[in-house]
Amino acid sequence: MNMFQAVISVFSKYAEFKGRARRSEYWYFVLFNVIVTVILILIWGFPGKGHYNIPLTTYRLAVLCPSIALCWRRLHDIGKSGKYWFVSLIPIVGSWIFLYWAAQPGEIGTNPYGHDPKFPDQR
Repeated sequence: MNMFQAVISVFSKYAEFKGRARRSEYWYFVLFNVIVTVILILIWGFPGKGHYNIPLTTYRLAVLCPSIALCWRRLHDIGKSGKYWFVSLIPIVGSWIFLYWAAQPGEIGTNPYGHDPKFPDQR
């Protein structure tokens, strides 16, 4: 999966919290968000410097739901309930824990959350 396919996949599953998401889908979408955020900051400036970056805020709100759904599906891929996403809301340590989980390889084969997205033909 390349970045373009990952972004299309995430936005086509805008609010889908069922199923699984591969590591490549997750990390390419993270990279896409970083690139778009940097571009918006370079064009309109940093928020809080006497003005408000409306395009950046609009973009962040537009990707909020797909990002949470992607994280939820990523947790499903490693065999955890999507509810573990709430761990990321714990200050400081929560984001590190989620980062560790996001970097883990997905479970091979079918798990309780669906078929393996890496090898969809092996059912």
